[in-house]
Amino acid sequence: MKHLGVAFMMATAVGASAETVVTWSTLGNSVTADGKPVYTQRFTINSDKNFARLAFNQFETDKQPVDASDSIIEIVPSYYAIKSPKFADAKGKTVVVDIVTSGTFSNICFAPDGVHLVNNDGTTSPVEMKWDNIIESPEMYSNGNFNRMPYGDALFLLNEQRNRGEQLGAYDIIPSFKEVSLTDGAPTDASACEVTIVETENPQPDWMQITVEGGRITAKTNNKALARTRINNLLSRGGMLPAAVITDYPDFGYRGLMIDIARNYQSPEEMERILQLMSRYGFNVLHFHIADDEAWRLEIPGLPELTDVGGRRGYTLDGKDFLPQIYSGDGNPATTGNSSNGYFTRTDFINLLKKADELGIRVIPEIESPGHARAAIVAMENRLRNTGDDTYRLMDPDDKSVYSSAQDYHDNVMNLAMPGPMLFMTKVGEEIKRMYSDAGVELPAIHIGGDEVAMGAWKGSPIAQAYMADHGITNERDLHLIYVRDIVKAYDKLGIPVSGWQEIAVGHDEEFNNEVRPYIYSVNCWSTLGGESSVPAQSATAGYPTVLSNVDRFYMDLVYNFHPQERGLTWGGAVDEFKSLGGYPKELCQVDENSFKNVIGLSGQLFSETVRSPQMLESYLLPKMLGLAERAWNMDTTYTEPRFNAAVNREMPVWNREGYNFHVGLPGITVRDGYIIMNAPYPDVEIRYTLDGSEPTAESPLYTDPIRYYGQDVRARAFLPQYGKHSLTTIYLPK
Repeated sequence: MKHLGVAFMMATAVGASAETVVTWSTLGNSVTADGKPVYTQRFTINSDKNFARLAFNQFETDKQPVDASDSIIEIVPSYYAIKSPKFADAKGKTVVVDIVTSGTFSNICFAPDGVHLVNNDGTTSPVEMKWDNIIESPEMYSNGNFNRMPYGDALFLLNEQRNRGEQLGAYDIIPSFKEVSLTDGAPTDASACEVTIVETENPQPDWMQITVEGGRITAKTNNKALARTRINNLLSRGGMLPAAVITDYPDFGYRGLMIDIARNYQSPEEMERILQLMSRYGFNVLHFHIADDEAWRLEIPGLPELTDVGGRRGYTLDGKDFLPQIYSGDGNPATTGNSSNGYFTRTDFINLLKKADELGIRVIPEIESPGHARAAIVAMENRLRNTGDDTYRLMDPDDKSVYSSAQDYHDNVMNLAMPGPMLFMTKVGEEIKRMYSDAGVELPAIHIGGDEVAMGAWKGSPIAQAYMADHGITNERDLHLIYVRDIVKAYDKLGIPVSGWQEIAVGHDEEFNNEVRPYIYSVNCWSTLGGESSVPAQSATAGYPTVLSNVDRFYMDLVYNFHPQERGLTWGGAVDEFKSLGGYPKELCQVDENSFKNVIGLSGQLFSETVRSPQMLESYLLPKMLGLAERAWNMDTTYTEPRFNAAVNREMPVWNREGYNFHVGLPGITVRDGYIIMNAPYPDVEIRYTLDGSEPTAESPLYTDPIRYYGQDVRARAFLPQYGKHSLTTIYLPK
C-alpha cells in the first residue's frame, strides 16, 4: 500500500528436511530488438526427487521461459509456478530453467523468494535457496544509462561531510532537549543516581523540567511516563553528568510509527521490543497495520475465518481455505515461525495494549477498507461456504469488474452497495473496542484505510450499478464517499474516532468536509511525489488533523541507498536517517500559521513487503527512525548532519547491548594523486578491502594508509567488529 507496486526481498528459507537446492542468478540486463529492457534469470535445480512444479514469489512482471517446452503460470499477482518436462526426471540431475523477465534488474528486491517444490501429488516441499552474487559486473544491475549504484567517490564525499569527529556533550541525546543550562553544582554518576519525578501542572503539553545535581535527578512534569523515558535515555550510556537544568517538551502530540504485520508477520514478542525502541526515542503512537490484501493478523471473536483463512498462506490454486503464498514461505500454510503465517490472539493484543500504555504509547489499529481488503473478502467467502451465513459477505458474486489495484490485485475491493461491508466493519470495531476495554486502555481511533481504491472496482457489479442508479450516483468516487460518511457515523455511535489515509480528507467539497471532519482523529498524508506535493497542505487547509507521513522522508521501508544488495523498496527514492532528519514540517506542509495548527504530528511508515524477520525489521528502523524522532520532537533545526551522525554512533552500544539489529553505512573510496584513499561512515569503524574484485571479508586486509593505484578492481566494506556488524560492499569505479 502507498506505493506503486510490490517488490520482494532476498531471504534464505531452508527447511530442515530440504532435499533440493535451488541456485538463482541473473545473467545480466539487455534490451530487446524494439528497445525494451529485459533481464534473464536462471534457476539451477539440484534435487534427489522428481516433482511437478517449482513455485516462487517475485515482483509482478512479464516472464517468458527461454525453453519453449517450459511454461510459467501466475497463481495470483507475484506468485508463480514453473512447469517443465525436465522436472519429471529431475532426480539426481542438474536442471536449469532460464526466464526472460521484463524490466531492468537493479536491486535484490527483484530476485525470487518463497521458492518451493510442488510434488506430483500436489503437496509441497521446502528447498534450500541460494542467490549468486549480483554485483560481479555493472551489467548485472545496470542497463545502459540506468545505474544507481552508489560508487566509492560519491560515498567518500558523503562520509567526509558527515564523519568529522564531532565531540558530543553529556546531554546530546536523540531526540535533543529543548534547552540545557549548565549550573555550578556537583556532577552526577549516571549509573548510580536517585531519580524523583513529581507531577505538576503546566499549560505546555508534555512539559518537563529536569534538574541534575549531586547524585540526584529531579523532574517536574505533567507527563510522568514521558519524563521517565527521557531520563532513562539520558542515563542509558552511563558516565558523569554535569550539573544542569533541562527544560523539555515535544513540538507535536502525535509522534508515530506505522508497523505493517499484515504483509509479513511479526510476533507479539518482537512488537514489544519495537515498543521499547519507540519509547526510548519519544514516539507515542503505534499505528498497527494488521489487515490488508495479503493477510489478516488479529483474532476477532465470532469471525474465526479471518485468521483461520487470512492468517495462513501457502500453495493453493483456489484460495478457499487459506491465502496463496505472497512474498515468502515454503508453500505450507501450517509452517510456523516464518513471516508468512501467524496472527495475534485476542490475549496477545490485549497484552500489547497494556505494555504500550505503560510506555505512554497509544495503539491505533488499521483495518483496511474498502480497498486493500482481499484477505477479509476471501475469509468471508469461506464463512459463507462453510456456514451459509452471508451477513458479512463483502463481494458481489456476479461482479465482472476488471481493475488492477496499486499492487496488481483484481479482486481486493469491498462492494459498498451491499450491507456486508458496514456490518463487517461494525462487528470488527465492536470487538476491537472490547479488547481495549478489557486492557483498561482507551481506544484512540480505528484507522479505516480508505486509500487506493482502484478505478472500475464496481463498474461490472450489477448490485453496485443498481444501487448507484437508485441513489442518483454518477461515479464510483461518490459511492466511496458515502461509505466514509457512513462508517465515521457508525463508529461514532460506538464511541470510536476514525483515522484514515489522505483520500478521506483531500479533494472533497466543504459539505463533505463539514460532515466527516468532526469524527476524524488523524489523517496520514503520504503522497508527496511530483504533482502531489501539496497533499499535506490540502488536508491541513481543509481543517483535518494532519499527520505528515511523507514517503520521500519518512518511509522506513525504502532503501537506505541504491546499492543493488540493499534491502527495501525504491519506488519513493532512498530514505536514510539524514533524509528523515531533513524532513522539516514547515517545508513539507507549506500553509499559513492558522492552517499549520492542524498539523498534529509526524509518522514513519514501515510496510513489510520486503521484511522477512525481526532482524530485518529492526535494521529498517535503526538508525533511520532516529531522524524522524528528532523532527517529531523538534520541528526546527537542531543537529547538523555531522553532529547527528556522532549522536547516532553513540547509540550503537545501546542497541548492541539490547540485542537489536541495525544498519551499517558504506565506506567511501576515492583516488587522489595516484593513491587509493578510503573513509568510514562513523568513528571506530574498520575498513577491509580487496584489490582483485572479490568480496571483502573480516579476514581481508585492514585499511590503514593510502594504497598505490594501478587500476585495480577496488572493493571495501565497513566492519564494526565490536558489534559483529558490517556494511555492504563499496565498489570503486574510475570516473
